[in-house]
Amino acid sequence: MHLWSSARYTFPLPGGHRFPIEKYALLRERVIADGIAPRELVHEPARITRDDLLLVHTADYVDRFTNGTLARDEARRLGFPWSEALVERSYRSAGGTVEAARAALVHGIAMNLAGGTHHAFPSHGEGFCVFNDAAIAIRALQRDGLIARAAVIDLDVHQGNGTHAIFAGDERVYTFSMHGGRNYPFHNVPGSLDVELDDGTDDDAYLERLRENLPRTLAAARADLVIYLAGADPHESDRLGRLSLTFAGLARRDRLVIEQCREVGIPVAVTIAGGYGEPIENTVRAHAETARIAAQFG
Repeated sequence: MHLWSSARYTFPLPGGHRFPIEKYALLRERVIADGIAPRELVHEPARITRDDLLLVHTADYVDRFTNGTLARDEARRLGFPWSEALVERSYRSAGGTVEAARAALVHGIAMNLAGGTHHAFPSHGEGFCVFNDAAIAIRALQRDGLIARAAVIDLDVHQGNGTHAIFAGDERVYTFSMHGGRNYPFHNVPGSLDVELDDGTDDDAYLERLRENLPRTLAAARADLVIYLAGADPHESDRLGRLSLTFAGLARRDRLVIEQCREVGIPVAVTIAGGYGEPIENTVRAHAETARIAAQFG
C-alpha cells in the first residue's frame, strides 16, 4: 500500500497548545519500524496547487491565509498562530490526500498519514483545519474525469461540518458522519447522513450503529471512491473525544469500513483525522493500527 506523509513539514506552536503536531512524525516512524509499509512506499506529498485549492476554497481565503493577512478573529477560529511553516504544512497535507485518492483508484486503497481536516469551510478554517483535503481530492478527481460520484465516511469523533457545507445539495457526493452528539462543533451542518452518539458510547454500541448505517451509506452513495476519515479520537483516552472505544473497537471499526467498501469494489483513500490521546502514544498506536489494517487490503 502506498502512503503519504507530510511529517517533515512541521510548524511552531506555543507551549501547552492542544494540537499534537508531534504525532505525525511519530506515526511515520512507527509505520516504517513496524513493517506496515517499507520506507520506499511512504511518499512525501507534492505541494498542492492554488488551482486545486480553488476547487473548494475562495480565492480571498486562500490568498489571505497564504500571505498571513487573516483577521485576528479568523486566526482565533482556526486555532493556529500563522507562520510560513503552517502554510507549507497545510499545502503539503492537502496534497497528500489528493495523491492518496489518485493512488486508491489504481491500487484499491491508499492512505495519507495526515489529513481529515473536515472543519474547513470554503471561506474560512476552524478547529485546527485550514483546507478541506477530502473535498479538494474529490473535486480534483471529478474535474479530471476520474470519478463521477464519491462518499465521505467520517468517523472522527467530531462532526464534519465543513465537508457537509461544501457538498450540501450535491447529489454526486454522499457525506456520512458518525460523531459525538454533545461535542464540537456545537452548531452542526446537516450531511447526507448524521448519526449522533451519546457520551461514553462503547465498542459494542458504536459498532452496532455503524453496522446499521454503513450498508445504507454505500448503497445510497453509489460511489466511485470513498474517502475514509479514521479518527483516533473516539478512543477512551482521548482528551477531546468523550467516547469509550478501546483499541480493539477502533480496529474492528476500521476493518468493517474498509472490508465493506472493498467487497463492493469501491476504492478507499484513508486519512487519519483527529486524535488527542493522553499519552500521545495512544493516538499514534491507534493511527498505526488503521494503517496496518488498510495495508492488508492493498
